[in-house]
Amino acid sequence: MAELAKKKRFALPREVRIILSVGLLVFVLEYLVVPQFASARKSLHLLATVNPVLVTVAVLLEISAIYAYMHLTRAVLYPHAPGKFNVLRVNLAGLAISHVVPGGTAPAGALSYRIFNELGVPKETNAFGLAVQGSGSALVLNMIFWFALVISIPLRGFNPAYGFAALAGVFLLAAFSGTILLITRGQRQAANWLNWLARHIPKLDPDRVTALLAKVAARITMLLNNRRALWAAFTWASLNWLLDAACLWVFLWSFGHVISPIDLLVAYGLANILAAIPITPSGLGIIEGVLIPTLVGFGVPHSQAIVAVLTYRLVNFWIPIPIGGLSYASLMWRKDSGLAPTRSPETGAAPAV
Repeated sequence: MAELAKKKRFALPREVRIILSVGLLVFVLEYLVVPQFASARKSLHLLATVNPVLVTVAVLLEISAIYAYMHLTRAVLYPHAPGKFNVLRVNLAGLAISHVVPGGTAPAGALSYRIFNELGVPKETNAFGLAVQGSGSALVLNMIFWFALVISIPLRGFNPAYGFAALAGVFLLAAFSGTILLITRGQRQAANWLNWLARHIPKLDPDRVTALLAKVAARITMLLNNRRALWAAFTWASLNWLLDAACLWVFLWSFGHVISPIDLLVAYGLANILAAIPITPSGLGIIEGVLIPTLVGFGVPHSQAIVAVLTYRLVNFWIPIPIGGLSYASLMWRKDSGLAPTRSPETGAAPAV
């Protein structure tokens, strides 16, 4: 109790956290985003040379990436996944929130959990599925980055930033694997430890914690034993990242420069891994600040790198915000109209829409 009181005493007030978050956001905008837009003004003449067919292909690739993410969500929620249209709208709503709030993956996850719960997904499936979706997707991104890095380093040389990103991936893999092993192979020890911990935390029921651990362990075991569902989740996560990276690659091509896919994946992986640091919404400024100089280092002319990255981020980051807002509004309208699906008594799942 004394330790808990001590932690509460030194917790930063909400207003201070908001000020720090806004300060960090302004810092990134001032020193990373604004200079890129200033440089982009000198490259506007390149817009006259852009290939409209390739731009259309790039937009379709980004739409395909979102579609793949929808299927990833349904794979991790198996067998209680709602219909495709509902999952797509929830994903778009979460995407919009993550793009406007620093550290937005947390509120986006909370929103997705609440809506999926209203759509009839069992709570343990919901919580476990969304957790696996986030950590598993990050794990797949690191695997793609490592693969590209192994091929790129002998050809391009080593950059210290690569080591930082690769090391972060190693810690993620170790934490992910360790958690799975602890829950599945050492469930009794984990249950005893959590039960002891819960008894020392006020208003926390040790029996409920133990029961939740048992449900999560059963869920993990079911997923590991279901190779088809596991492979589907891995495939859709890989397609989500690769299609998004392909969108960037085609945008570069549309402005007249074709880069090696391996170099593109190194730059893309590095930017997105570093963007996982919850400073700005979905890495705003960080992705641009890492992608542009890394692409230039791989031989892309500076003006083309700036315009291509900013155009890519328009499609990847900015356009999903209003679309996600409309998706959330449609979900809330359905709920307020009394049309939200109810849980099926036979399966516990919501009917497909």
